[in-house]
Amino acid sequence: MKIAAIISKPQKPELGEIVPQVLRWLSTRGYRVYVDEQTAAYGTNEFVVPRSEVAKFQPEFVLVLGGDGTLLSAARAIGEAEIPLLAVNLGSLGFLTEVRLDDLYASLTAAVEGSCPLESRSLIECRLLRNGTEMARYHALNDAVVKSTVARLIGFELCINDERVVEYQADGVIVATPTGSTAYSLAAGGPVLMPSVEAIVLTPICPHSLTHRPLVVGDDARISVRLNSGANGVLSVDGQVGMPVVQKDRIECRRADYRVKLLGMHRPFFDVLRSKLWWGQR
Repeated sequence: MKIAAIISKPQKPELGEIVPQVLRWLSTRGYRVYVDEQTAAYGTNEFVVPRSEVAKFQPEFVLVLGGDGTLLSAARAIGEAEIPLLAVNLGSLGFLTEVRLDDLYASLTAAVEGSCPLESRSLIECRLLRNGTEMARYHALNDAVVKSTVARLIGFELCINDERVVEYQADGVIVATPTGSTAYSLAAGGPVLMPSVEAIVLTPICPHSLTHRPLVVGDDARISVRLNSGANGVLSVDGQVGMPVVQKDRIECRRADYRVKLLGMHRPFFDVLRSKLWWGQR
């Protein structure tokens, strides 16, 4: 039995028509399809599993129906199993979910036939340590952000490979993958990295200094961010999950041991920059 899976964005009325059609399309091609609870809400009650357990059924690929946020969530839930994700854009920006709805079945056909282009993206692993005890561990496809919870500067100490680099007085700091370099980090003044670059970007958020600038380090670097002074903060991962951070907490980040695999008719990177972010336009 061939196996596929579907992960969907909740509260998208158009999926009430799309999901049953896709299920029939895959079923006629011999697939058993597992779906998460969000997908089940669009008209199916067969083979429903929690999103976090989809990977246990070892699908050949996972169809992600939604926007970039849905893909980020799917990457954290499925990515460690290195199961390919085919993301179809039903959101607004669609920077990561490049497949248009009009190309859904062409992309599905390519995925079923094994001819769909495959691209891998690096992630970062971050751990929140409090008094030497690990409080939480997350993986991020875009970024991990440590920032204040109120409009007040907080102090950070940044270390790389156990070497003290700098102390920030800032609203926060962003630790971004090459994929995440075009997200929050870009809005905070960070550089654009091609997805294939083996690097991590460190971007301060509104630093109270004329000299603190974004920093690009190799993706083999061990990064440590410690809260030293000011208000307490929050650790946010891909803008979706996280937890509070208090004084003397330390957040350790490094490249994850696995990569997320993305299926799709991948457009040239700079074409995407031009069409989605109007890069280079005057």
